[in-house]
Amino acid sequence: MRILDIIENKKNKKELSKEEIQFFIKGYTSGEITDYQAAALIMAMYLNGMSNKETADLTIAMAYSGDTLDLSSLNEIIVDKHSTGGVGDKVSLILLPIISSLGVPVAKMSGRGLGFTGGTVDKLQSIPGYNTNLTTEEFIKQVKEIGISMISQTLNLAPADKKIYALRDSIACVDSISLIASSIMSKKIASGAQKILIDVTVGSGAFMKNIKDAKKLASEIIEIGKLANRETLCVLTNMDEPLGYAVGNNLEVIEAINFLKGEVMPEDLKKVVLELGAYMIKLAGKGENLENSKQAMLESINNKKAYNKFLELVKHQGGDTSYIENVENFEKAKFMKPIYSEKSGNIAKINAEEIGKLANFLGAGREKMEDKIDDAVGIVLSTKVGRKVQKDDVIAYIYANDMNKLELASEKIKDIIKITEDPVRKNKMILDVIM
Repeated sequence: MRILDIIENKKNKKELSKEEIQFFIKGYTSGEITDYQAAALIMAMYLNGMSNKETADLTIAMAYSGDTLDLSSLNEIIVDKHSTGGVGDKVSLILLPIISSLGVPVAKMSGRGLGFTGGTVDKLQSIPGYNTNLTTEEFIKQVKEIGISMISQTLNLAPADKKIYALRDSIACVDSISLIASSIMSKKIASGAQKILIDVTVGSGAFMKNIKDAKKLASEIIEIGKLANRETLCVLTNMDEPLGYAVGNNLEVIEAINFLKGEVMPEDLKKVVLELGAYMIKLAGKGENLENSKQAMLESINNKKAYNKFLELVKHQGGDTSYIENVENFEKAKFMKPIYSEKSGNIAKINAEEIGKLANFLGAGREKMEDKIDDAVGIVLSTKVGRKVQKDDVIAYIYANDMNKLELASEKIKDIIKITEDPVRKNKMILDVIM
């Protein structure tokens, strides 16, 4: 078998066999197949499309191209939750302690953020002392002991996916829905979960900008799950405006803690957390009735079990729990500036992508993996789409460690938050469920 023949077949729109795909993945991972040969094949896949079988075969080959995590010793159904990303997405920090407090074990490996703001691991590492680099044995032991562990991807999971993702980025092939689905699912399968819940975000702050593409991505993910013998479910959620109020590492962790304490629970964030949680509970076999599960989650917040589980998680992984008990301990930005509404009316739009870019400009995100995130900076909104505001009401706060950036961001945000005299409906948060 030769890589040139495989490229030729795909160039001529032939369906690649399982053996051809495995040959490519093995050869590219080991370095026997060059970047330019891999680029030619990926471009042919991008231009000519992939069948469901090809996508599934590619996913499985990437999933088993490196280490895989064996969670069978937990003797429980493990449900992995993944989000396709967004702005202000602190869902995992809130949802997973709630789920764990209800008896659903959580064994979560997360990645770092690249783009607008930090990923789940970045946010956890903003808690002083929190150790995201447990060994596999420590990780599984902690899940057995307290029912939850959240760490970074310490194993060499799906190395072929890492190489192919970087290659796709360099040859403008990132937006292939089949390749996106394969990338997501290869990591989830390698992570060892039997059941998978994907939060497919849709809108300006998401990778999928419209509902049509989001549904197509979800359908491909579901098909891969079936062929890989992993029960998979996709919930499509709205990401046209930032989720919750806070955007930025420390600011989002504080919002998550206040949510778990039951003190401040933004309605949009609450809807997403409860919907995803209800389906996680169902997938785990712990509750068929979604509304009953949502009530159980709210009760876990009210009786502090969810908050105490988060406290237990942080303590077991070396984090300083005084920051959880008193959020005023978190490092603060040097400068904070309130932004006032310049007129009365209704909030018509808060473009999530533009808010994300602005937070990134302040230092809350990274352009390259080696970039350092400034945990203290970011944006906290004071309003949401569909709400009324009066002239001179505070509509946001900017947190910065650079005065020039603060002033530039203060002007820019006024153009991002759109106000109209016309009536505006609140954004619908749960757009669809595909299973």
